[in-house]
Amino acid sequence: MHNLPLAAPSSLSPIPATSDMLRRVIPQGTSPTTSGRIRTAHGRRRTVAALFCAVVILAGTAGAGHADPVDDRRAEAERRSSAADRRAEELRASIEGLSVQLSQAVLDLQATQSRLPAAKAELEEARATLEAAQREAIIVANRLQDATEQRSSLTATIAADRANADELRAAVGAMAREAYRGAPGVSALDVMLDAEDASDFLDNARLVDAALRSQARVLDDLRRVEATNRNSEARLGAVTDRVAELKQEAEAKVAIADEARRVAQAREDEIVRLIADQTARQNTITALKAQAEAEQAEIDAQRAAIERELAAIIAEQRAAREAAEAAARAAAEAAGQKPPPVEAPSGSVSGAVFGNPTSINPMYVTSEYGMRLHPILGYVRLHAGIDLRTGCDTALYAPRDATVVWSQWRNGFGNQVMLDYGTVDGNSLMSSSNHLTRSVVRAGQGVAKGQLIGYSGNTGLSGACHLHFEVYVNGSTVNPRPLLGR
Repeated sequence: MHNLPLAAPSSLSPIPATSDMLRRVIPQGTSPTTSGRIRTAHGRRRTVAALFCAVVILAGTAGAGHADPVDDRRAEAERRSSAADRRAEELRASIEGLSVQLSQAVLDLQATQSRLPAAKAELEEARATLEAAQREAIIVANRLQDATEQRSSLTATIAADRANADELRAAVGAMAREAYRGAPGVSALDVMLDAEDASDFLDNARLVDAALRSQARVLDDLRRVEATNRNSEARLGAVTDRVAELKQEAEAKVAIADEARRVAQAREDEIVRLIADQTARQNTITALKAQAEAEQAEIDAQRAAIERELAAIIAEQRAAREAAEAAARAAAEAAGQKPPPVEAPSGSVSGAVFGNPTSINPMYVTSEYGMRLHPILGYVRLHAGIDLRTGCDTALYAPRDATVVWSQWRNGFGNQVMLDYGTVDGNSLMSSSNHLTRSVVRAGQGVAKGQLIGYSGNTGLSGACHLHFEVYVNGSTVNPRPLLGR
C-alpha cells in the first residue's frame, strides 16, 4: 500500500474573540463634558482612527501579497484531492475479487485519504476568513467609536446651546419688563421729548439708541443660537442613525468571525480525527493481508480449474469435429466427390457478436478488462472480464444463442453460468456470468439470445451487486468490450 504522507495540522493562532474586542473599544456610555473639550478629544480620536485605518489598509495590502501562497496551497490540496478521487475509482475497480470485508476496508482507507486534502484546504480558507473578519471588525469598531463620540459631542453642544438660549430668552424678558415698568405712555419718544436742553436731548437719544441696539443684538443672538441648535439636532439624528447602523454592522462582523472560528476549529478537529482513522484503517488492512492472500489464492485456483475444464471440453469438441470432418472426407472420396473444406481456427473473434447481457440499457461498464494492481497485496493481476452495472436481483440474459455448460457455485466467482456458443470463425467461443444471486438454467439446456438465465447479485468474492462478464476464445479470456453490441 502507498500511504499518503501526512503531518498533524498546526493549531489555530490564539486570536482574541471579536466580541470581547468590540466590548473593549465600544463605549457603554459617555458622560457630557464641555463642548470644547469634547471637540478636542474628538479631533484626537479622528487622528488616531485615521492612523489606525492606514495601518489596517497597509496590513490588508500585505495580506493580499501573501494570498498567493494560500491559493497555491489550496490548489495543491485540490490537485491531491482530484488525484485521490482518481485513485478511489481505480480502487473501486480493483476490489473485484475481494471479499466484502476487504473491499470495505480498502474503500474506507481511500475515503479518508481523499478527504484529508480537502479538509486541509477548508481549514486554510476558514483561517483566512477569520483573519479578514477580525480586521474588518476592528475597522467597524473604530468607526462606531468615532460616531459614538460625535453623538456625545453633539449632545453636549445642544445642551449648552439650549442653556444659552434660555439665558437670552430671560434677557429679552427682562428688557420687556423694564420697558413696561414705567408709567403708561412712556416710550423712547417720551424720553427724548423730556429733555431740558439740546445736550440732554442728545444724551437721551444715545441712551435710547444703545438700548435698542442691545435688544436687537440679544434677539439676533437668540435666533442664531436657535438655528444652530436646530442644525445640531438634525446632525444628532443623523449620527444616532449611523451609530445604530454601525452597531448592526459590528454585530454582523462578530457573527462572521465567530462562524469562521467555529468552522476552522471543526476542520482542525476533523483533520486530527482523519489522521487517527487513517492509521487505524491501515492497521486493519495489514491485519487482513493474510486473508487477502488466501482469497487471491482461491480465485487463482478456481480460474485454473475453470481453464482445465474448458480445455477438456474444447478438446472433446475438437476431437468430435475432427472425427466428423474425417468421416465427411472419407464419404466424399468414396463417392468420387471433392472433400468439404476444413475451417481453420482464426485465433480471434471480432465484431459485435453479443447482445446486452443485463437489464440496464444502455450497458454501463464500471470496470474494464486488463491488468491492475492488487490494492492490498501490491502486485499486478489480470482482471479477466468487465464489470457491468446492475442492481441486486435484476435480470440477466443470454447474449447469444448458446448451450449451458454449467450453472453452479464456483467459490470466488459465486454462482456462475457458463455458456457455449460453439465455433465462431473456427474458434471455440464461451462466456461466463458471475456473482449471480441465483440462476434459472441447468447444464445441457439450450438458450436463445435474450433469454433469462438468472439474476445479478453479490455472491463469492465481490464487493457489491454487479455482473462480472468473461469471454473465452479457445479457452483463454479476451476483452469482452469489442464483442458486445449496443
